[in-house]
Amino acid sequence: MIIKVNDPLQQYEELLRCETLEQKQQFFRYTMMEPLKTMWTYLQVPMKAKQPNGYDVLYAADMLGFAKLEDREVLKKGVERLRTMNIVDRGERALKHLLEVANDQGLEVRANAIQLGIYLADEEKLSLHEGYTGFGGIPGYLMVLLFPNERNTSRFEGLLAHEFHHNLRFSYFNWSHGDVTVGEYIVIEGLADVFAETIYGREQLGPWVTGLDEDDLNDSISVIKDALHIKGFAEVSSYMFGDSYAIERGYQPVGLSFAAGYAVGYVVVKAFLEETGLTIFEATQCTSDDIITRSAIF
Repeated sequence: MIIKVNDPLQQYEELLRCETLEQKQQFFRYTMMEPLKTMWTYLQVPMKAKQPNGYDVLYAADMLGFAKLEDREVLKKGVERLRTMNIVDRGERALKHLLEVANDQGLEVRANAIQLGIYLADEEKLSLHEGYTGFGGIPGYLMVLLFPNERNTSRFEGLLAHEFHHNLRFSYFNWSHGDVTVGEYIVIEGLADVFAETIYGREQLGPWVTGLDEDDLNDSISVIKDALHIKGFAEVSSYMFGDSYAIERGYQPVGLSFAAGYAVGYVVVKAFLEETGLTIFEATQCTSDDIITRSAIF
């Protein structure tokens, strides 16, 4: 399979040479986002809104936590940290390894190529995520946002493995933001985190898995138990991402800590594997209902 990785160093250096914000926005839209255009189209995000300040790739990027294009000093600092990480080479090597592992286990990403986009994150906006996050919901496309810091630079491969697993999972199961249930979503994320842990070790797991203490986790399981059937991305997001995210986005808070759905999903998948003796690779092709039922968590 063809692996394509953008060069964020070159792209951000060129963006920094743009003299006006409008020029930076044009460069971001039509150069930096061009490799992911098909992904954005699938997500119904236009490259440019018909009306000023309307919903488009710039608006979506701000919501997702991309670094602000006008923040010159932050961008310069971020570029140097990406350079120190040797980010492009690490991305290429990790993707090659992940593909080999998956293929050896009889799994495949059903796409002709994988395009990885690496971009700087707004560290403040993603503070609960420790400055990094990603998206892998469409086979053939991966996106990683990070502002390199002492907490996330060593876990880049773990995040990439998490997002890569979404590519695998959705090569076998269809999903849409509008129809996903809480039960399906916790399994999707739990599988991705256990996959990352299997490949790279528990130390590679992000704060969305490790941030809850035992009491908070047990309380979260109780809340989510009664919500497994709830459907719709806005409603489901409150259970997955927690109250702080829900309030920020105008959703209904449900009494959960940051990323509670992720932590519960991880526990569900771990319990399923222990109960069944299956591997994470075999579980990738199991239905969400089967995983939830046989985990015996609820």
